[in-house]
Amino acid sequence: MPVDKIKNVAVIGAGTMGAQIAMVCALAQYQVVLQDVSKERLEKGRGILKEQMERRVQKGRLTEDEVQAAFSRIVFTTSLDELKDIDFVIEAIIEKVEIKRELFSKLDEVTPRHAILATNSSTIVSSKLADATTRPDKVCNVHFFNPALVMELVEVVRGPHTSRETAELAMSFIESINKYPVLLNKEISGFVANRILGKLMDEAVYLLENGIASHEDIDVVCKKALNHPIGPFALMDLTGIDVNYLVRMQRYQESGDERDRPSNIVQEKYEKGELGRKTGKGFYTYESAPAKV
Repeated sequence: MPVDKIKNVAVIGAGTMGAQIAMVCALAQYQVVLQDVSKERLEKGRGILKEQMERRVQKGRLTEDEVQAAFSRIVFTTSLDELKDIDFVIEAIIEKVEIKRELFSKLDEVTPRHAILATNSSTIVSSKLADATTRPDKVCNVHFFNPALVMELVEVVRGPHTSRETAELAMSFIESINKYPVLLNKEISGFVANRILGKLMDEAVYLLENGIASHEDIDVVCKKALNHPIGPFALMDLTGIDVNYLVRMQRYQESGDERDRPSNIVQEKYEKGELGRKTGKGFYTYESAPAKV
């Protein structure tokens, strides 16, 4: 299927990533279905998108007409029945294999046979989901980075089950939404960017937990000395401490290596519900939960 045959896109999960991915696709002229089981998350996602788009209009990056047109292309729904005409699905729900497998089985039933079923996960490789469908050749990872409205790169990962045609189509689709795709020819947990970032995160947490420096000063060092746009602790707050915790738990369950477990401080914050910007408190305290984009 050539990329110009893709007309309708579905994004499953209206959280921070899912809502922004939906808007990225809508801004690129696609008709989009944003589905979530929770009406509250759908409304919260819609509200955050409105705030983000208003800021873009104020800064002159978009016109009011462009924003209204993009919103008109998005259907917000709790029903998977809206996916009967979808050509490309991007799943962006919780990082738990069993829940994703159940979803992919349902997606296989409700979407057309030609539809690509992609996961945004950077930890759960698509080979863990593909056999929950009758079309493993059309299953792959397309990993966006947070905030998806801003970050250019998308990692496309071809599993052993993924056809060359699917990988090439996913690459072309990512280009069509004005992002820069890179193709990984083999699966590996964490892919490229997060494997490299993970080493930096581990060292930052080690330095904090051993009293070498405060999280604020470690962030300053990464910004001022390494020229990073954001420090590792501020980044964890932005992406969600729950995401960090669940990703590390998934990796630990796969490897059995104690070094892959979430750090003590991340586990403590996860258990307290201090998840970063989304809850107003993580390593830092925030007056408002949503991150500015």
